[in-house]
Amino acid sequence: MGRAFEFRRARKEKRWDKMAKAFTRWGKEIAISVKQSGPDPANNPRLRTAIQNAKGVNMPKDRIEAAIKKASSKDQDSYVELVYEGYAPHGVAVIVETATDNQNRTVANVRMHFNKNGGSLGTNGALDFVFDRKSVFTFEAGEISLDEIELELIDFGAEEIETEDGKVTVYAPYDQFAGIQKYFDQKAIAVISAELQRIPNTFVEVNDDQLDEVLKVIDGLEEDDDVQAVYHNMK
Repeated sequence: MGRAFEFRRARKEKRWDKMAKAFTRWGKEIAISVKQSGPDPANNPRLRTAIQNAKGVNMPKDRIEAAIKKASSKDQDSYVELVYEGYAPHGVAVIVETATDNQNRTVANVRMHFNKNGGSLGTNGALDFVFDRKSVFTFEAGEISLDEIELELIDFGAEEIETEDGKVTVYAPYDQFAGIQKYFDQKAIAVISAELQRIPNTFVEVNDDQLDEVLKVIDGLEEDDDVQAVYHNMK
């Protein structure tokens, strides 16, 4: 069928894999939220945020509802959230957030992804100086006047506001998450995603050959079913 067909198929399969991974990630986040504080989004801010993020990646409504129902069952396994830190080749710092029902499997897999690709797993806290944890919100600009809400967002703790391709991203300190989330609820602004992310404050620059080596570690980790998010400081 030719190279063009094979290329299109590969791109489509990669897109499907990425979507499936996103559904798995937010399905786990829904399960964790329900186990912690119950199945009612009105009384569970973390669940409300998880549902919002699941919708943001186009997770179907019936799958969201099924995830909540399953998590409400006593038979549903509980997930433990664990964070791992390490270095990819060429001094690139990497933080891995996981959610797992088998800690031994997860740490073995994370260590394997680092070791087999020239990296090394480190100790927790070793990379605190490299990353800042931030509240990050994204919403469609639409008809919203940024001039009107920018000062209000700053009053609520926003440190930086970026606009790109019709989307607005707001960065704020870690401890301002709940306040800004409440602000968006009050303003009835539909948020695409609301997350606590790890933003690097120092960067490592690599050449093309080094880039491929670093990506082997990052891609391997991101494809692991237990991994929720991977952060790095590669420029």
